[in-house]
Amino acid sequence: MDTAKARKHMVDSQVRPNDVTDFRLQAAMLELPRERFVPADKRALAYVEQDVPLFEGRWLLKARDFAKLINEAAVQEDDLVLDIACGYGYSTAVLAKLASVVVAVEEDETVVSNASERLSDLGLDNTVVMQNPLTEGCPAQGPYDVIVIAGGVETNLKPLLKQLKEDVGRLVCIMMDGPVGHAMIYTRSGDAFGERRLFEAHPAGVIPAFKKPQAFQF
Repeated sequence: MDTAKARKHMVDSQVRPNDVTDFRLQAAMLELPRERFVPADKRALAYVEQDVPLFEGRWLLKARDFAKLINEAAVQEDDLVLDIACGYGYSTAVLAKLASVVVAVEEDETVVSNASERLSDLGLDNTVVMQNPLTEGCPAQGPYDVIVIAGGVETNLKPLLKQLKEDVGRLVCIMMDGPVGHAMIYTRSGDAFGERRLFEAHPAGVIPAFKKPQAFQF
């Protein structure tokens, strides 16, 4: 596979036509080897228009949905970003090209190690991957200008919203309602939080830590 050609086709067909206007984001997605952040047996899927399975409960979000979500977060060069459920680190790598520092969080020690190694191999030294429960985030390193959850969620956002900087903080994610998902942006103003629906999205699943408990049935 000519990966440089595949990246260009991905950006030209899945990113630019979908209201992704941040040229820095386009450049990052053109540059970064997306295939390095998926399992070896899934590399052929890295640039197709679908979510790529990484491991149980985690997918690499399709380029269109990911790019639109990050574009709406409006990441600035001096921002401190928290990347929740980073998988093997692709979202962290892209955010590292846009922000000052990116703190990524995963729960499994092996996943944390794998993501850290991939980011280090690419020389992205403004990133750190922490092992912590996803719903807890990483309050010790905050507060954050931006929090990103590049996947489907249903609940458990309150602890993360509290880690946003007052008056400037924003969190982006895909809120699921059954099979239907909507990308959302949540903003903080003091102790109050606002929300706005961005666009429709259909991720492959909900990140387990952010699933609603199943209702008891007789």
